Amino acid sequence: MARYRDNLLLLTDSYKVTHWALYPPGTQRVYSYFESRGGRFPETVAFGLQVLLAEVLEGAVVTHARIDHARDRLARHFGRPLLHEAGWRRVVDECGGRLPVSIRAVPEGAVVPVRNVLLTIENTRDFAFWLPSYLETLLVQQWYPMTVTTLSREVKKLIAAFLDETGDLAELPFKLHDFGFRGASSIESAALGGAAHLVNFEGSDTLAAVELVAEHYDCEMAGFSVPATEHSVMSMWTEAGERDAFARALAVHPEGVLSVVSDTWDVFRVCEAIVGADPLRSRVLRRSGPLVIRPDSGEPVAVILRCLELLAKAFGTVTNAKGFRELPPQLRLLWGDAVELESLREILAALRDAGWSTGLLVFGMGGGLLQKVDRDTQQFAFKAAWGLVAGDPPEGRAVYKEPATGPDKVSKRGRMKLAWREGPAGPRLATVPESSPEPDQLVEVFRDGRILRRWRFAEVRERARLLHGP
Repeated sequence: MARYRDNLLLLTDSYKVTHWALYPPGTQRVYSYFESRGGRFPETVAFGLQVLLAEVLEGAVVTHARIDHARDRLARHFGRPLLHEAGWRRVVDECGGRLPVSIRAVPEGAVVPVRNVLLTIENTRDFAFWLPSYLETLLVQQWYPMTVTTLSREVKKLIAAFLDETGDLAELPFKLHDFGFRGASSIESAALGGAAHLVNFEGSDTLAAVELVAEHYDCEMAGFSVPATEHSVMSMWTEAGERDAFARALAVHPEGVLSVVSDTWDVFRVCEAIVGADPLRSRVLRRSGPLVIRPDSGEPVAVILRCLELLAKAFGTVTNAKGFRELPPQLRLLWGDAVELESLREILAALRDAGWSTGLLVFGMGGGLLQKVDRDTQQFAFKAAWGLVAGDPPEGRAVYKEPATGPDKVSKRGRMKLAWREGPAGPRLATVPESSPEPDQLVEVFRDGRILRRWRFAEVRERARLLHGP
């Protein structure tokens, strides 16, 4: 681990270091929760906590040496000593350096309507009442994989609707390919965001994501890719040699999916006079897998529709059982330039309205998938909801905020759980008091430095699949 990540005591917001002395005297327990308060999509997919627990919170993560280091660094940071050194020493001496907290969370892959609890955390030793808030900074970072998983699933819902109308739903798992590695802010975000995408789809060029899933979710291979060219490869042949570049690619990869970027010079010439003319036309039709033509510039609807018409003229079309045109199975198109949910909807609608099957097109998504999200996309928040203060008897307190100037930021109060409740449209997950009789859907996944429940990737995918109910 890089040195700046090596000390848990320094992986928090600076001001949280000071909170231990600011709670009411006698505070013994603090119980907090994490939720999506709303945002762009009506539901959120839980994903990524397992990685954080395994990589950062599990085991004896607090040592006297790390306390010494944090004490000295924070004294310089604040200009005076403010770390709760005695409390952290007790974590080492009494808990073996393991964090005395309990975390309950919705199973990963679960699709939860917004404004519902996704996770709760509570200290398990009275002296560590300040710890749940101290860990907030790390736990809130779940917003990233959860938001990417949620966005990817919304794309899946959109493609599925058009594919069901115009083509074959069996093709859905490979309709959105992750091109986001180079556009991500770090290796870690590429791995975590790419893994979040793989909850919904199986196509990815983000190798770090495949490796993360293998390491943390018991899945030997979650994502797949295909041979493909790029502009550096194509342009090395020069414009005069573009036909030879295609011939070489077809010779090296005579079967299986092969993707060739086709707008290095003129994508329409490629469709009409290179791939669409013999001898390459005949070679394409003899292949046992599709050649994927990849336009990579221009206005997407106009470019895609013109490419399809040129390929149709060269290769012919058939009408599928749903009444939409298909090219031969040896040909497909891939569009991966500046793809976002809104532009994808426009492309799919135009394709359908022109009489083409959605099955002809595969999408690649990079920055729009892994980078153009933030914590406010789904309005994630972490708040304290209950506390216990020493007394005779100890006093349990509902803890909440109710700002007069921000009614949208009223927080939940009291101990809670997530349960299935009957609603107008059938069973629906809802946040209810902990005392309610329904079974709690939150599962204790972490206690006193130990992971209690690990999810397999197959389980995560099953929960997140479309049309999945209770």
